[in-house]
Amino acid sequence: MKLRAMTLSVAVLVFSLCGSAPAEDAVLDALGRAASVTTGLVYGNGGGRELHLDLYRPSGAGEGPFPAVVFIHGGGWRAGNPGQFSRQAMYLATQGYVCASIEYRLSGEAQFPAAIEDCKCALRWMRAVGARDYHADPERVAVAGSSAGGHLALLVGTSGGAAELEGSGGWAGYSSRAQLVVAFNPACEFVGFENESVRAFLGGSSREAPDAYRLATPATWLDKSDPPMLLLHGDADTVVPYVQPKRFVEALKAAGVEAELYTEKGTGHTWYGQPPYFEPTTLALKNFLDRHFK
Repeated sequence: MKLRAMTLSVAVLVFSLCGSAPAEDAVLDALGRAASVTTGLVYGNGGGRELHLDLYRPSGAGEGPFPAVVFIHGGGWRAGNPGQFSRQAMYLATQGYVCASIEYRLSGEAQFPAAIEDCKCALRWMRAVGARDYHADPERVAVAGSSAGGHLALLVGTSGGAAELEGSGGWAGYSSRAQLVVAFNPACEFVGFENESVRAFLGGSSREAPDAYRLATPATWLDKSDPPMLLLHGDADTVVPYVQPKRFVEALKAAGVEAELYTEKGTGHTWYGQPPYFEPTTLALKNFLDRHFK
């Protein structure tokens, strides 16, 4: 596939250009190595066009193989860009992870299942190209996302190799399964929580598109073979009610899946990336990954 990429070797101080705050200094000061950033890599094809990702990887930290994380941005399935997770991806790269932050087809371009097909293609790319060219470990691939991206991360985690959601964007023959899932304020269910963004994503109301609602609901695919999951949520979230992750974590545990719910009291929907929450949530993400991958 043709690459349209730019590679930079950047020091940890790049965080200061991404909106870091004094409250985050403890995380930033802990970073002792540089990271390499490559933007605009083509990872697949969706609806006849190229799909791109930004890649963050250790620089001067050995040859790996390194555990990998695929980040999925939020934005109601109709907006957003890969830069949303630039700080987390950069931090993890300095800690020995290969991270991809991806674009995917938004609902204004293509409705479900286009977005999940693109996300699964990105995991296959990580195992095919990430492992071959960037020292990613194909046996240690996690997926993480926020809000709509958190929903897609959960769906990747529960649906495994479900043929209905695989798509044909590239790298057939490689697995799209995730070994770990991290979801920040994720949408976990749709019936009873419909809004304009959900209807645009799924092609109508639950009465008009019942199959899409069923296939897009992470719990539809849930079973005991699903990977460990960490969900982080504010209990004052008015966009995705706190009851959603609470119920989903309970369902995961009932199915025998390892699951954790990190709750921040009094916070709303985009709390995790804001001071003073960026530091503790980023460390919670890293600690969860380290515990399972290192």
